[in-house]
Amino acid sequence: MALSLLCPLLATFLFMQTLADTSFVQSRAAYYPNSEENGTDVGACGFGSFGATVNGGDVSAASNLYRNGVGCGACYQVRCSNSVYCSGNGVTIVITDQGSSANTDFILSQRAFGGMAINKDAAASLLALGIVDIEYRRVSCSYPNKNITVKIHESSNNPHYLGFVLWFQQGSRDITAVQLCETQNFVCKLLDRSHGAVWTTTAPPSGPLALRMLFSAEEEGDESWVVPVNDIPQDWKAGETYDLGIQVDQ
Repeated sequence: MALSLLCPLLATFLFMQTLADTSFVQSRAAYYPNSEENGTDVGACGFGSFGATVNGGDVSAASNLYRNGVGCGACYQVRCSNSVYCSGNGVTIVITDQGSSANTDFILSQRAFGGMAINKDAAASLLALGIVDIEYRRVSCSYPNKNITVKIHESSNNPHYLGFVLWFQQGSRDITAVQLCETQNFVCKLLDRSHGAVWTTTAPPSGPLALRMLFSAEEEGDESWVVPVNDIPQDWKAGETYDLGIQVDQ
């Protein structure tokens, strides 16, 4: 009898010790109640359908962590704090939208919300709660066998206007600036962040175009420019995707 009582008590103690990691921030999370299991394809980051299905659909809207679009594409480990329903690892999500509900930092996809649970029955119980206490921390994004990719926005019009988003942003740093450069003389033009993760420019340079991306960390001064291997072709078209041939795991 004593042993049978000790086991659940020990499990609860170990669970609470796991949640005591000081690198985590305490908060709350809800989920998209009227969506499919994945996220939304009209998220504020401007990712379109990619924003609903990236990372297997483990995505989220964020409030303060959205940071006027700088937070788009960032990854976080999110885990709930109810030892009856919640796993110690939780779920890793990608920010693809902006939103808040009842003092939450995250509005998760239903898939991600249930992914915090220890099993399917526990996931159903979590979904029934609607809003749960959680803790989170920034983690590195990882997309095995995927390079950073440019998706040309459908409103783009070569050669007058160019808008695009960057898919498969790896690592744990933010893309805080993007330059578009002529490949022959390498004259560069700083792009505007029109909204979310959408970078735009009127009268883009001619010819094949090289990108320069500024990756910045939270620590002041920790930033570096990254130049991809591949260029955007001269005959770029709206709606097309172009593999930049580079992964940035930092």
